[in-house]
Amino acid sequence: MPHNPLPPLDPSLFAVARTAKAWPFEEARKVVARLEKSGKDHALFETGYGPSGLPHIGTFGEVARTTMVRTAFRLLTEDKVPTRLLCFSDDMDGMRKIPDNVPDPEALKPYLQLPLTSVPNPFGGGFKSFGDHNNAMLRRFLDTFGFDYEFASATDYYKTGKLDDALLRAAEKYDEIMQVMLPTLGPERQATYSPFLPISPKSGRVLYVPMKHVDAKNGTITFDDEDGVETTLPVTGGRVKMQWKPDFGMRWAALDVDFEMFGKDHQTNAVVYDKISAILGGTPPEHFVYELFLDENGQKISKSKGNGITIDEWLAYAPTESLALYMFQKPRTAKRLYFDVIPKAVDEYYSYVDAYHRQADAEQLENPAFHIHSGDPGLHDMPVSFALLLNLVSAANAEDSGVLWGFISRYVPGASPRNHPELDRLVGYAIAYFHDFIRPNKAFRAPDEKERAALSDLDRQLQDLDGSTDAEAIQNLVYEVGKAHQFDPLRDWFKALYQVLLGQDQGPRFGSFVALYGVRETRALIEKALSGELG
Repeated sequence: MPHNPLPPLDPSLFAVARTAKAWPFEEARKVVARLEKSGKDHALFETGYGPSGLPHIGTFGEVARTTMVRTAFRLLTEDKVPTRLLCFSDDMDGMRKIPDNVPDPEALKPYLQLPLTSVPNPFGGGFKSFGDHNNAMLRRFLDTFGFDYEFASATDYYKTGKLDDALLRAAEKYDEIMQVMLPTLGPERQATYSPFLPISPKSGRVLYVPMKHVDAKNGTITFDDEDGVETTLPVTGGRVKMQWKPDFGMRWAALDVDFEMFGKDHQTNAVVYDKISAILGGTPPEHFVYELFLDENGQKISKSKGNGITIDEWLAYAPTESLALYMFQKPRTAKRLYFDVIPKAVDEYYSYVDAYHRQADAEQLENPAFHIHSGDPGLHDMPVSFALLLNLVSAANAEDSGVLWGFISRYVPGASPRNHPELDRLVGYAIAYFHDFIRPNKAFRAPDEKERAALSDLDRQLQDLDGSTDAEAIQNLVYEVGKAHQFDPLRDWFKALYQVLLGQDQGPRFGSFVALYGVRETRALIEKALSGELG
């Protein structure tokens, strides 16, 4: 069943959408043209998920980005063409290797090559299988984020007959499918390859064995089972699945998919998927190929390795909307996805939301906030940035939200968790991020003679601004002190302030930090630095 119904669209944006340039509109126009050509009266968007390991952010990115294209399509068609988003899990795939990040890898060895929905769940929690557990993790996040989607299990689709017609056509077109596949394989693989993978009726394993006979009339395949006994199975009813490349094309044809995006690692295979879909009577969907995420070392993020950031890890330190922004930006550019990118993504998200409500209609459609929220960004009064909160936590060494709100309410009179719930949410994230990433890496240094003189001067001049929360006035004072002490470039002065006072290399505008933290408290921090107490 669908989840979280799509928000209504503003009809005043329909005309403006025709000339919108953001990438989701470019992709949606291809789907509009496709339906105009076919005469189809609805659009099916699909995302694929391989649940061999724990869900990672790249998987979420496919659903988020596809939703963005779907929203653009709705605008271009004035919301008159029904749409669906199907999230399809290939959970009938055999477990070819044991993921590195399961609790007890040895316990899973007896279940190699069994369909993932037949492998016991190593994580506990009441799920029947490894596949069920990983599917649930994906659905939990999609539900939390508020996506409208339908979840589809390959095990269910194969076993309940939803793919039977396409599988019978595959038996009829077996030779044509082989003509597509064999040139893509090496000589050794060619000798044993089959697009059909029987599920052994004796061991339950997914078998990679050659076919001895394919009976198109009766819809059966004949092969030797693991024990060498010749076995015949119908291709229907979940007794057989297809190799992953033919499965792509078969699924497109069976379900009449209109749009599917995939990572660059699939790009060379797209022509194979398309050919097989056409052989089985389908029209290949519109594609969008996105670049892969990299970890902090520039290596591709892998489900089985567990490198990079997991969905749950990002959500521990930042709102989900910040993750959606990261997905929206430059999807065809490879980007490193690690913990240091989180603070910037958070502040950029709130900046886009703030700008959205001051923009004309045409500008709104280019704003990431529109695409993140399917056309309905909320209003957020965010008087303090996430970067500032991180520095406040760092300077105060406070891991209690009540202490932080003491600073915030002085900076923003009348502000409280009750009337600023979104800011209160960020306070919690800032504390968690500081605890795990900033505090362990803080490295104070002593000021050199030039910096010591400048800090003493800053301390004296700040005395005249005692009690002030005028960030601009404080920033100008700090700027002038840096100039007076001949820091060139001036960024060296601000870098010194963060290294000496906060044990960090960078931060937000220092004047804003002082306004939030307090002039008196900042002067006390300078005194500690000059006396050697911080280092």
